[in-house]
Amino acid sequence: MGWFITRLRWITETISGESPLGLRLGGGLITVLLVGGSISAGMAIEQLSCHQLWLWPLLIIGLASALAGRSLRLAVEQVMEPLSADPPDLPQARQRLAWIVGRDVEGLPQQELLRAAAETASENGVDGLFAPLFWMLVGAMLWQVDPALPGPLALAWGFKAGSTLDSMLGYRRGRLRWLGTAGARLDDALTWLPCRLVALTLGQLGSSLRDGASDPSPNAGVSQAAYAHAVGVQLGGINHYNGQKKSKPVLNQQAKKVTAKSVNQMLGLSRRMALQWLGWSGAGLAVMTSIQ
Repeated sequence: MGWFITRLRWITETISGESPLGLRLGGGLITVLLVGGSISAGMAIEQLSCHQLWLWPLLIIGLASALAGRSLRLAVEQVMEPLSADPPDLPQARQRLAWIVGRDVEGLPQQELLRAAAETASENGVDGLFAPLFWMLVGAMLWQVDPALPGPLALAWGFKAGSTLDSMLGYRRGRLRWLGTAGARLDDALTWLPCRLVALTLGQLGSSLRDGASDPSPNAGVSQAAYAHAVGVQLGGINHYNGQKKSKPVLNQQAKKVTAKSVNQMLGLSRRMALQWLGWSGAGLAVMTSIQ
């Protein structure tokens, strides 16, 4: 997906130049092509798997590729490892954190490194695990209704296409201010419901909606606030991006600062919730199958 986006971006910028309208139209076309192509590829594998059972391993690998829960956990744990040393190895922790966040990490003290790890675990837990899992489960239910409809792989890959577009183009600077609009809006829409279901599962829907309302993202603040209230820590504050200071809303303001234990608690919550969602969905699919 990244290879495809990079080349289509170059073509669009070459043709459109600095034209906001041309860039917006080009961004919309990139979004349609990438998301439509991803859904079509997923449906092709699903349909082939229905008739060729030996292709089921390919379907399973495709589904696994859409879930980033394990890679997120390992990435956060790699940041936590040097922070847990005695004394903490802050330069190594900063280097590892730089691989997974967009904020400036140079000179960050230990407390800010812990906060960044916690915010990554909470926000990307939704983006990388629960949102694709949600669309995968929706696809599985559609498949139960009619095998000709888009199934779990098609919808999971469609979501990942939107998420990748947002990650690569969804920035409010330069040409991306117009080129990335379509992908960013699509990603916001596809993540909106899964994000709130995560907050509901954590028992923090009301508090997360209240705290996350001031965040410019419709989902990032809500997901971070849900985890912050669930483990009883404060998130948000001042970050720096390319040397520019940016103030983020403070979430769960009266709570304690992030600790290594609270970051691990967030990772544990994600593992347990994933099992819950799979269990509930499996029960729902079993009921649908018995009714049919």
